[in-house]
Amino acid sequence: MSLTRKRILVTGGAGFLGSHLCERLVREGHDVLCVDNYFTGRKDNIAHLMDKPNFETMRHDICFPLYVEVDEIYNLACPASPVHYQFDPVQTTKVSVIGAINMLGLAKRVRARIFQASTSEVYGDPTVHPQTEAYRGNVNPLGPRACYDEGKRCAETLFFDYLRQHKLTIKVVRIFNTYGPRMHPNDGRVVSNFIVQALRGEDITLFGDGGQTRAFCYVDDLIEGFVRMMATGDDITGPINLGNPHEIPVRELAERIITLTGARSNIVHRPLPEDDPLQRCPDISRARDVLGWQPGVNLEEGLTRTIAYFENLLSERGAAAF
Repeated sequence: MSLTRKRILVTGGAGFLGSHLCERLVREGHDVLCVDNYFTGRKDNIAHLMDKPNFETMRHDICFPLYVEVDEIYNLACPASPVHYQFDPVQTTKVSVIGAINMLGLAKRVRARIFQASTSEVYGDPTVHPQTEAYRGNVNPLGPRACYDEGKRCAETLFFDYLRQHKLTIKVVRIFNTYGPRMHPNDGRVVSNFIVQALRGEDITLFGDGGQTRAFCYVDDLIEGFVRMMATGDDITGPINLGNPHEIPVRELAERIITLTGARSNIVHRPLPEDDPLQRCPDISRARDVLGWQPGVNLEEGLTRTIAYFENLLSERGAAAF
């Protein structure tokens, strides 16, 4: 339990990452306000917290101002998978930009420190490998992923302008591929896609030849990075990469999931989506040096836990759950 009880706002708190963060903060004894409009967040993700006296929820879209009294703000509100953020790209840009403005305005009013969940997507299809925080990216501002990529880039700009202009205490992290229990079963990401397809006995769909690489970080490790970043001194602003530096080809991920699930699925190939990066891997030297952080859960252990979650979801709700 934390020695100093704080009032903490988590936007996007019913989402995949947000729910795990709320759980961690509640366990530490903080008063947690979970705000979500439930576009991709799910009440099931936070149902086990509802009876906790130090946890409350609010249905709210942060594209509109929010007036609460808090000590810290974790801004996680934004659909993060291509399937969801491309469904309404204008709204995705709004929540990234207008949402950031509203949360920064709140932080300015109550003098709260504020955390921005940025993304490795700010690097686009990188020409530098692995990606360091100094790399400025290779982003297509006109493509189908731009609503998310450029929205998050603009949010980072706003955070640093509020630091310079209003002396806010800001914390910015760039999240690389993360997986674990409570991923949305239809989010279109490779880990959840492959697991769901394997459990249903379907063919596993690989886009491209499967040679593109990703580095996968288990959710508990990522949340530890969040909490450590928020606890740093005012002079530590980021951005700091948080992710697993050990990359593997997507094809190998599919093969591992087939083995762990015992599925008989075949692997089938589809064309690679536009602007889909061929490599994505963080340089986490800064996270190691500044936060003393690095991932601790290996891929097999993390996948086993995630598969168990989806197996339980399937047994409870049947195929309709997917």
